[in-house]
Amino acid sequence: MSAAAPPASAEEIMAVSASRLLSDHSVVFAGVGMPLVAAGLALRRQAPHLTIVIEGGIIGAHLYPGALPVSTNEMRAAFGAQMLTDVTDIFLLAERGFFDYGFLGVAQVDMFGNINTSIIGDRYKPTVRLPGTGGANDIISLCNETYIVTAHEPRRFVERVDFVTSPGYLSGGRSREEAGLVRGRLGGVVTDLAFMDFDDDTRRMRLRALQPGVSVDDVTERTGFELLVADELPVLEPPSPEELESYRELVGSGGEGGGAS
Repeated sequence: MSAAAPPASAEEIMAVSASRLLSDHSVVFAGVGMPLVAAGLALRRQAPHLTIVIEGGIIGAHLYPGALPVSTNEMRAAFGAQMLTDVTDIFLLAERGFFDYGFLGVAQVDMFGNINTSIIGDRYKPTVRLPGTGGANDIISLCNETYIVTAHEPRRFVERVDFVTSPGYLSGGRSREEAGLVRGRLGGVVTDLAFMDFDDDTRRMRLRALQPGVSVDDVTERTGFELLVADELPVLEPPSPEELESYRELVGSGGEGGGAS
């Protein structure tokens, strides 16, 4: 008799929840790491006609199981691609509104969905230097709807990011539109604990659903600012055995998904 499959890890729960946000016959501009894993899982499950776009000029990637790219520019990111172009063409397509979804990871995110992937600490003497924007600023500024996918930790969910690498709703209200970012919206934030969206008026982050076995206190204790809380909080469906099998096959036996940022 074969051994029972291990239960879903926090990373697996997060990846499956994020993948379910992507619908078939749509286009997603995905960053590497967890966003790309979630997009690849959607392609293998409910969205077989999903087009995955990667910053390095790759359109229609299918991802080679067990050998996921850790960079947008390495050739294994192009496995099964429909087209290889260049980065300027990718951003031009985003500017023209062809991308339904953006998928991003974060080092920090604040209550208005602003993302930091540049530095931790004082900008003139940072304690940590991070990779920077890459195409993330373009993704969140130009895609029709952008989702953030990240582990739920106090060091990531901060009241104000140390540096605005990629603009969310800036200072809330209409500040994003007033800054000239009239295209696109933040669809929400997916974590291993919950799903959050943003209030229509204040643009503050709002708790909308919980992962199985998670309480409101669990979420608020690991959030570095005051979350708005919806009146009704449904519980998200746990990963099915089929979703877990597909995820584990995609990322390989290591189960790390090419770096879940």
